Parts: sequence; structure tokens; C-alpha cells
Amino acid sequence: MKAIWNGAVIAQSDITVLIEGNHYFPETSLNRDFITFSNHHTMCSWKGQASYYSLLVNGEMNTDAGWFYPEPKPEAEEIKGHVAFWKGVRIEA
Repeated sequence: MKAIWNGAVIAQSDITVLIEGNHYFPETSLNRDFITFSNHHTMCSWKGQASYYSLLVNGEMNTDAGWFYPEPKPEAEEIKGHVAFWKGVRIEA
């Protein structure tokens, strides 16, 4: 699977975790050249508190385009160390 935005491969992995229609990529599969931190957080009732990454590709910023759960609730333990994407990030097989 590949996560692509603005012509760049943001993440690529043969193994993702699929939850609620979102592919969660292992953090080790991220291309860190395009990842920047965000201070944004949200709360999911069953997964816990999400933190976000922004993307910076070819001088363009996609704010809060990736999210992850640093300390997921026990029901969502399988996505610990994984990142999912939205906001125009294409997921391809």
C-alpha cells in the first residue's frame, strides 16, 4: 500500500492495519522528509487520543493530514505505532 500526496509517496508498506476504512501504516514506513509535527489532538471514544502530523511536499503544507494514537486504548492496541491519512492523501494498492 502507498499513501501519496502532491506527487510524493508519504508512506509505503506491504502490511497495513485496516480499521473503519482507513489504512494505518507502520511508522517505520513513513518518508520522514515529508512529515512535520502538529499540535492538533482529537479524542475517539474507543481508540483514545489522536495526535496529528502535517505534510510538507514541494513547498505545500497539508495541515493535520495524518493521525496516530501514541497510547491507544486496549481495544485499539493493534494501531499503536501506525499512522493513517486523510485530507486528499491517496491510498493505493
